[in-house]
Amino acid sequence: MAQKYSKKRMTEDQEFQIMKLVLDKFLWLGFIVMGWGMYTSIKDMAILPGLWYMVAGAVLLFIFLIFIVKEYKVWQ
Repeated sequence: MAQKYSKKRMTEDQEFQIMKLVLDKFLWLGFIVMGWGMYTSIKDMAILPGLWYMVAGAVLLFIFLIFIVKEYKVWQ
């Protein structure tokens, strides 16, 4: 006999809690890349190499912003 398993749906609060956990990791990643760029700029006394890391971190954060707005329908 085959048993049927029904999928459990998450509540909105559970979805929000998971989104916060995932978002926190992405934000840390973006800020670490930007921080590495700042460190590189200060360490080497050359702005341009570190600036590229900072721009990459900002682009990464912007991509995550677009993902969040699209996925979780913040703008309604």
